[in-house]
Amino acid sequence: MAFHVEGLVAIVVFYLAILAVGIWAAWKTKNTSSEGDRSEAIIVGGRDIGLLVGGFTMTATWVGGGYINGTAEAVYVPDYGLAWAQAPIGYSLSLILGGLFFAKPMRSKGYVTMLDPFQQIYGKRMGGLLFIPALMGEMFWAAAIFSALGATISVIIDINVNISVIVSALIAIMYTLVGGVYSVAYTDVVQLFCIFLGLWVSVPFAMSHPAVTDIGLTAVHHVYQAPWLGSINSLDIYTWLDNFFLLTLGGIPWQAYFQRVLSSSSATYAQVLSFLAAFGCLVMAIPAVLIGAIGASTAWNQTDYGVPDPKSKKEADMILPIVLQHLCPVYISFFGLGAVSAAVMSSADSSILSASSMFARNIYQLSFRQNASDREIVWVMRITILLFGASATAMALLASSVYGLWYLSSDLVYIIIFPQLLCVLFIKGTNTYGAIAGYLFGLVLRITGGEPYLYLQPLIFYPGWYQDDNNLYIQRFPFKTLAMLTSFFTNVMVSYLAKYLFESGTLPPKLDFLDAVVARYSREHMDKATLVKSDNIVLNELAPVNPRHSLTLSSTFTNKEAFNYVDSSPELSNTEDN
Repeated sequence: MAFHVEGLVAIVVFYLAILAVGIWAAWKTKNTSSEGDRSEAIIVGGRDIGLLVGGFTMTATWVGGGYINGTAEAVYVPDYGLAWAQAPIGYSLSLILGGLFFAKPMRSKGYVTMLDPFQQIYGKRMGGLLFIPALMGEMFWAAAIFSALGATISVIIDINVNISVIVSALIAIMYTLVGGVYSVAYTDVVQLFCIFLGLWVSVPFAMSHPAVTDIGLTAVHHVYQAPWLGSINSLDIYTWLDNFFLLTLGGIPWQAYFQRVLSSSSATYAQVLSFLAAFGCLVMAIPAVLIGAIGASTAWNQTDYGVPDPKSKKEADMILPIVLQHLCPVYISFFGLGAVSAAVMSSADSSILSASSMFARNIYQLSFRQNASDREIVWVMRITILLFGASATAMALLASSVYGLWYLSSDLVYIIIFPQLLCVLFIKGTNTYGAIAGYLFGLVLRITGGEPYLYLQPLIFYPGWYQDDNNLYIQRFPFKTLAMLTSFFTNVMVSYLAKYLFESGTLPPKLDFLDAVVARYSREHMDKATLVKSDNIVLNELAPVNPRHSLTLSSTFTNKEAFNYVDSSPELSNTEDN
């Protein structure tokens, strides 16, 4: 394959445009935030992101390289087809559920990151434990999509994979570093527009190629391979459901999602943004589905790709860039390449910013340096953006199983963080003892279930398991959902058991070493000036939240009247139940 100067020029122009928008957004952040709330402006953008920009950035966070390439691959692969392309429906339902049940309570209470409610209720130690799977999910996701981007660019313009990964990562890190959520949000608007236009422009050219058969015919008839609509065997129905619940429910507890929710100008806007993004995810999946169908309807021996076909060469995961290169004119394929790189960067920058935001606020500031100045927090964020960005880039270049690591970490987000989020927001009375027990039970059940992608053999063999051609054990039983439910019910039962044992006098107060039941207002729980009591919040009264809050610890969260009310009512403070 020859080196394509035109393709390189197109990529350089696109990246420079993205960088220019990111720098402009950083200038906007600097000019709209005071010196006292600079770090909050980086994390949540001053809480003044409106519907248009918010809808674009939330959609772009989900519509990444894995979403676009993965959807096309699922439709193309004969053993799967459209029936197994679960991401569009799963993530859309995830956003709808997030908007209906999670966006309003999180935004109304004025939280800054997803981990804030955990540290409020369970204390800083538990917040640190939950930071681990959250960080793993964000970092491995960023590494996986950087890796996908390098492979995609190398397919079309034939430049070194490592160079393309490093340059792409540097661009994303640079504008995230200087502008925070504003830069990420405004570049997402440009990137999403490029994705939409680039893919839709490519589809008619690819569909009209002489080697492509009518996709309506190949949807239900075997022409070059099995019909691309796909099917679900009765033996695989539980696996399908397990993956579907993982996408739908496991797509909620991500800092990248809540960063957009908490950046919105009101709780109602946060809900509307979620619904807009759900619609956007479905719309953006359509061209990816069509490209996968085109790949399944092509006689590849009649193209310059030659034989064997992509699936035989084990290049099914690159079907989207292959279709762009071999079934579209040169200038169209380069334009589509910009769309794919846009998809990847729009997710990578969000993950890097999310990881650094949680570390700077929940680990550094609230756990170790509660009196840290705003300038200090800003510098911690900048350093961690560099470190996390460099780490994700290194993993993309060096790790051979980045996707496997991301699959496992995504499972941990679903199995550990989602049930904890349910408990902390909706189940009154859960405490640190239940949270730790649920965390450990979920972790053990997931790891002992095995992970074929990492060649991790299971220790527990659930009903329906089998051994594939590579001697790997595959679980058909929905053990991930079982682990999630076990984690949830363990949290609730252990919390109430601990509460009963201590309050009934069965266990002496000195055994409450986590200060989770007897000493509820000890140092382990955040000071009321830092984290507001959830019992004093009336959501319908706080829906129209003010657009900006100072980041001083005395006013990090809304509902300041609640502080005075609790302080002036010691009887209520001593008698109220968690």
